[in-house]
Amino acid sequence: MSFTIEFLPAASASHAETVTTITSLVNGVYETSEQGLWAEGALRTTEAEVADLIRRGEIAAATSGVDILGSVRIQRLDANTGEFGMLAADPDHRGVGIGRELVAFAEGWARGEGLASMRLEVFTPRAWSHPSKVFLMQWYERIGYRRIRTGALDEAHPALAPLLATPCDFAVYRKELTREPGFSRV
Repeated sequence: MSFTIEFLPAASASHAETVTTITSLVNGVYETSEQGLWAEGALRTTEAEVADLIRRGEIAAATSGVDILGSVRIQRLDANTGEFGMLAADPDHRGVGIGRELVAFAEGWARGEGLASMRLEVFTPRAWSHPSKVFLMQWYERIGYRRIRTGALDEAHPALAPLLATPCDFAVYRKELTREPGFSRV
């Protein structure tokens, strides 16, 4: 399957179908991968938040024709660090590399910005092991990310605490980025 990945233009924030598709994709993927972590009815994101992130140039999408197959939020944290999150690949197209390519796109963007590292956060239940989270953390480690710290989710993100169904922590992962052969910053 062929697909392309690019940042969505700011004007896409006004395109209701695009915003709804990405919001539904992220919420659907996270509903499964974070089942049991959130109180009933809690959503990972909203259409207003997705539209705002698109306007700020932080949402990249994998597309095939007019179909959105996956998306990721990418941002600069500081002078040396980028971050990605809200990584979601359409469940009907899993196993074809969409997630891996979205991460590679985020890392390539960070390199192009001259950033030295990329980071991400993974939410995990404090008192039990979530199979999707274990799989995800192992996958990130296989592609070069290393856990650098763990913290209590309710302390770092207090607005999320009332939405939790179980006490959660967040693990911060980082990957040092190296320049690829032939890479030059434009």
